[in-house]
Amino acid sequence: MSRRIYMQELEQEARPKAREARVAFASQAAGDNTPQGPPPAPAPSEDELMEAFEQAKAALGRIRETALIPFHAAVSKPAQKAYLGTFLVTTTSLFLLGLSTVAYALFYYNFVPQVSVERAMHLQFGNGHPYGTAPLDSSLASLQPYDVSLFLHLPRTPNNLAAGNFMLDLSLLAAPSKNPTPSIPIPGTDSSGQQTLGHSRRPAILTYASLITDTASTLSGLPWYLLGWKSESQVLEVKMFEGVEFSRGGSNVPKELKLVVEADEKMQFYEVGVRIVARFGGIRWIMYHHRILSYVVFTSMFWSSSMISALIAWLVLASYYSSGSTMAKEAQAPSPIKTEPSESELYEPSLTEGLSDTSRTFPTLGRQMPLHFSSRGERSSGRTEDVVKKEEEDVLQSTGVQPLIAEADDEDEGAETTGFRDSGIGTSLDDDRRAQVQKRRKALFGNRQ
Repeated sequence: MSRRIYMQELEQEARPKAREARVAFASQAAGDNTPQGPPPAPAPSEDELMEAFEQAKAALGRIRETALIPFHAAVSKPAQKAYLGTFLVTTTSLFLLGLSTVAYALFYYNFVPQVSVERAMHLQFGNGHPYGTAPLDSSLASLQPYDVSLFLHLPRTPNNLAAGNFMLDLSLLAAPSKNPTPSIPIPGTDSSGQQTLGHSRRPAILTYASLITDTASTLSGLPWYLLGWKSESQVLEVKMFEGVEFSRGGSNVPKELKLVVEADEKMQFYEVGVRIVARFGGIRWIMYHHRILSYVVFTSMFWSSSMISALIAWLVLASYYSSGSTMAKEAQAPSPIKTEPSESELYEPSLTEGLSDTSRTFPTLGRQMPLHFSSRGERSSGRTEDVVKKEEEDVLQSTGVQPLIAEADDEDEGAETTGFRDSGIGTSLDDDRRAQVQKRRKALFGNRQ
């Protein structure tokens, strides 16, 4: 189709030129003297058109191949392997990054305890001093220093002012024992049988104010009192423990608090609470006060160790499967064909160490060729077959044996050489054999004459 279109385009280009040529020819025939332009170019032949078409086609093919080089490189097998490897590495990295984030969150939750724990204590009044308890559950951690403070919200009643100094007795108790409470109290335990892990007694007192100062303060804040924005009360903060630390183990961490208020007067309380603040140090301090930096560092450490472990596992599996495939290929491969050793391999120096290295010639039975032993020097020099034949001819001439005569005398020799005969190696039978050959030669030539 493209060829036909190309031919049509060429014909359309050639038509105006042909028309100009016909006009010029007609004007010249009519005797027109007007100057004519240059003669029109001859129309291209079919071969030239085909050659131009083939050149254009080849140029288009080269342009297409050049344009498709990046595409071929992008879809080649090495590129596909690279894409698959990149996808697997990226997926594994993202998965391990999420796993490292979860691991750091669990590590932070278990390693860094709550920085502040607050509990409300409900005092019990009756016979004796008022007391109260508060559970701690698993809010505290071992080997971590804590500061423990009590908050007392007291009204400025005449009884509280008259009480003056009063004592606050705070005990840190372990978990309740499963054994029944013994009748005889054990030192270091509460009346309920719980082990006391920490004990502290501190005094407290309301702030003193004289009558004139108290009256002036009340009159100046009277509008606030009337609006309910201020009350005649005071909040006392009493530090009971500073840097208390508990031994390792869950049984050494307090699970409950007990407060006893010892005063000579019956005191009134609005609210009583305890606050426990962790005093961080070392890695815990860094992780709590620099959370982003800690997240980046520890997550990177977890991610790096995970990637190294994944890489080691990948290498182990790859080596295992590659060794398995190699063994399978060896099992499927045909057994090699046994080949006989070549002549050069048979001549090893170790096989001829005890033998002489001198060339020798040994006679044989009947009219057979003598045996010739070549030295190692001759074998290593690689003499040609012509040299060997020449040596054999020299041996035949020296022994006087003629092959043609031997063939003619086969019957005579068969009659003469009956029975066992020694080869004569190492004896003097060469002379006898030479004499017999000469005798048969004379007899043969005599009969011919």
